[in-house]
Amino acid sequence: MDRNQERELNKLSPFEVKNTLMDLAATGKYHSMINAGRGNPNWVATVPRAGFFQLGLFALNEADRAPSFKEREGFGGAGEKEGLGDRFKQFVADNRSVAGVAFLEKALNYCTGELGINYEELLVEWVNGILGDNYPVPDRMLKTAEKVVHAYLLKEMCVGRKPPQGKFDIFAVEGGTAAMAYIFYSLKAAKLINPGDTIATVTPVFTPYIEIPELEDYNLDCVHIKADENAAWQIPDQELDKLKDPKVKAFFLVNPSNPPSVRLSNETLNKIAVIANERPDLIILTDDVYGTFTNNFTSLAMIAPKNTILVYSFSKFYGATGWRLGAIALHEDNILDKKLFAVTGDEAERIHQRYHGITPEPNKLKFIDRLVADNRAVALNHTAGLSTPQQLQMVLFSLYSLTDEGAKYQATAKEIVRSRYAALIKNSPLDPLISPEDPNGAFYYVEIDIERLAKTQHGEEFFNWFQENHEPLHFVLRLAEEKDVVAMPGGGFGDTNWSLRLSLANLDDEAYTTITSDGIALLEEYFAEFKKN
Repeated sequence: MDRNQERELNKLSPFEVKNTLMDLAATGKYHSMINAGRGNPNWVATVPRAGFFQLGLFALNEADRAPSFKEREGFGGAGEKEGLGDRFKQFVADNRSVAGVAFLEKALNYCTGELGINYEELLVEWVNGILGDNYPVPDRMLKTAEKVVHAYLLKEMCVGRKPPQGKFDIFAVEGGTAAMAYIFYSLKAAKLINPGDTIATVTPVFTPYIEIPELEDYNLDCVHIKADENAAWQIPDQELDKLKDPKVKAFFLVNPSNPPSVRLSNETLNKIAVIANERPDLIILTDDVYGTFTNNFTSLAMIAPKNTILVYSFSKFYGATGWRLGAIALHEDNILDKKLFAVTGDEAERIHQRYHGITPEPNKLKFIDRLVADNRAVALNHTAGLSTPQQLQMVLFSLYSLTDEGAKYQATAKEIVRSRYAALIKNSPLDPLISPEDPNGAFYYVEIDIERLAKTQHGEEFFNWFQENHEPLHFVLRLAEEKDVVAMPGGGFGDTNWSLRLSLANLDDEAYTTITSDGIALLEEYFAEFKKN
């Protein structure tokens, strides 16, 4: 591939470049392909899944009890509510040794004892929900499911702090990416952001947060707030000061970051919260999917709840990317609703025309409920909502964390990614920017600075030659073609072009040792070329 082709390839999203890299590495000339390019974990949480399938079997037995379909083979009904609780207790007694059943009993007891949910009401929602025999009602989220996920988010997103007073409204969605798409669209539909507006984004960042605002659908100006790798990926004060500019309408961040995989320190979060307090017009979107991999994580949504939309996904922590499970949470007392309820004149009439078919008071429709309607083009609002079996798996994942087994599972998940990080840096010539013991580290990804590596190994003159003679993508392409290692180019994430991102989630420890040795070997080949010339 010549330099012009590399330049064209470098214009693509790193997720599109990945396909080319996988084709290059698929030959396995050096060793079997090592794909560290995508963040799909190679583990699954088995206990809440076992609970899901056992609950499904119980629900099928209940469906078979429906008297209307007794004589119709292959058909079942909604079952009978009367005696449901007693039948479930008997099911548990008969099957307690079966994987997942004891967990279901523990989960139900937690819901009734700790969350105050009615036992019969809960079982009815669970049985009907797992059968998927009706539309989601309420459409935003099932009633008891929202209570469970609310408890989970407070536990995992507000460690070591007192949660804000009041509650969060939650919208169950098809993973974090769906949440992003819905939020961007509804912010535009509500005219909370408009073409030509300025937004701020912390970089490096998950590529869509850079690419979506630039689309003609939104046409937003984006200010980058740059985290400093030499300060353990925290945000310097002069960068945070950009948020004080009143022209910045919204602030988007991924915390812990992707790809550096480091959470913002409490000090940094508090500084942002002070700015949010000074700027009650500033909308904040925080994507906190990796928070459960850090120690003592606190979401910005918990310390600046009035300004902040929280996005969370269950995909990574529970090894459930195929389930597509996510949640949008917005505090009941928030600035978005205040802005929406205050509109008058033509804008109030526009809102009335948009939503009058689904509510008698369109101008009092909360932003989170507009999210639900907007993602179904408003007119299809009656069919909105995440599928009920998905919501039930989300609930069981949440309850696994909330019950006594959750702490052990979380400690093991953290140990897995930290062990892989340790394997990666063990034989590296670079001092790690983040130590394996750093409390702010999530260690789900890692960012490798090729420029820093080249200069450390062979000096400034070598790197100058390197960048004069090669495109930044050249190293990543050769790593795939000659070493069968797939890594994502870091430039597409808003980092320096001379960097790459590795996922620490989807390969075993020994693969990361191999990646380090292959990367160093490739750099030595470049150095030999440099000396020869």
